[in-house]
Amino acid sequence: MKIQWLGHSAFKLTESTGTSIVIDPYDPYVGHHMQQVSANAVTISHKHKDHSFVQGVTGSPEIIDKVGAYEITGVHIYSILTNHDSAGGTQRGKNLVFKYRMDGVDVCHMGDIGEECDSLFVEAVIPVNVLLIPIGGGGYTVNAAEAKEYVDHIMPDVVIPMHYRTKEGNFNLDKLGEFTDLFDEDQIEYVDGDTVEYDRADFDGDKTKVVILDFAR
Repeated sequence: MKIQWLGHSAFKLTESTGTSIVIDPYDPYVGHHMQQVSANAVTISHKHKDHSFVQGVTGSPEIIDKVGAYEITGVHIYSILTNHDSAGGTQRGKNLVFKYRMDGVDVCHMGDIGEECDSLFVEAVIPVNVLLIPIGGGGYTVNAAEAKEYVDHIMPDVVIPMHYRTKEGNFNLDKLGEFTDLFDEDQIEYVDGDTVEYDRADFDGDKTKVVILDFAR
């Protein structure tokens, strides 16, 4: 399966069968200009414009924005309700964490999660091969240290950071280095491009790898 970073918190997941899911497409006001993509389905973690710009996705996709379990042409998806902030959702509302199974690979997208890590959530989401997690803090999501706590408890094979400060972005977020500095140097892999491919055989369960993607601008 392929994972393509579209910038900000948006990704396109594509199974070997061709079934594709776009996650959290964003409005151009973010500062990035998301390339036009098509998909069978779009999942939305919450209704803020930087995560719910479904107009940017073609192909008449099914929109999934509620808690539940779903199947899209053989791809299994389920969502877990969490908080967008550390005050029970009273400040920024709720957030859906989505888990996808493609080609035997378990991918988890954390949306704009803002609450602290707890054991009940971890038990609900594991196992995870690839964790897509916000790290930028700034009152929008968990910060780098809080994201690292999730990584330590979920123990994914691969973690791909998202929702952090870039030179094109308009949000005042923390920089990538605040997250990568929390890992050993040999755990970090920089990819020349916006896409990685995985199958079940790629994961040995040895140590979490931090994969840094660059998206096409």
